[in-house]
Amino acid sequence: MRRLLPVNDDVADREWTLAELADAYAYPETDGPWLRANMVSTLDGAAQHEGRSQPISGSADMRIFGTLRGLADAVVVGAETVRQEGYRPARAREAFARRRAAAGQAPAPAVAVVSASLALDFDLPLFSAPLTPTLVLTGAAAPADRVRAAEAAGVHVLIAGTGAAVDPARAVAALAEHGLTRLLTEGGPRLLGQFVAAGVLDELCLTVSPMLTSGDAQRIAGGPSVALPKRFSPASVLEEAGFLFTRYRRTDISGMTRSA
Repeated sequence: MRRLLPVNDDVADREWTLAELADAYAYPETDGPWLRANMVSTLDGAAQHEGRSQPISGSADMRIFGTLRGLADAVVVGAETVRQEGYRPARAREAFARRRAAAGQAPAPAVAVVSASLALDFDLPLFSAPLTPTLVLTGAAAPADRVRAAEAAGVHVLIAGTGAAVDPARAVAALAEHGLTRLLTEGGPRLLGQFVAAGVLDELCLTVSPMLTSGDAQRIAGGPSVALPKRFSPASVLEEAGFLFTRYRRTDISGMTRSA
């Protein structure tokens, strides 16, 4: 396990630089797509407060958030999260420009919205004014008029399911076929739960927020439970401003973590 916790006062009193974070969170070299999730949870397991993740986040968490976006080809997000969190297009960051250019990436990651109904407002900036064209992942049985509306707005529609719903494994494959292999999902919990159940989540970047909320807030992953718990192995831990930034990678049946 790579241990990034500060070990002396000099390190503990400074922020981790974006370059250090980018090195720590670099995608592994693989032959296919790599799907990582970035989620935040309070000490008592709440992924949201009053329906949004922002109240349990902080400046250090947002720097990790920006770093993970700065490394990704595409950010995969559920339609409900787009509506609740007021998603906007990903922006180009000067701090990651050289790294992205060297990797052959667009200046900013694409946002890929998972939606069966396509009940989305295509006049929003996420769809009408992105630096990198927004994509929508949907099923073959999606409403034809909504598909036409999306395409008329300049949205790339990718079919990733035989019915109305999106198949998680096919979504990952469809994005990879589109040349997007460094994938980041920011939820919501239902979408993350689907990726977990389908066995296609490779890595979880979990921010542990030093807060307690109580109540009945949703966990980071929702939906039906899996038949057997999915085993992940710790890859790194970083601490800043009381937040723990943990990273876990999927473990195969032999107990070995996928190579980085």
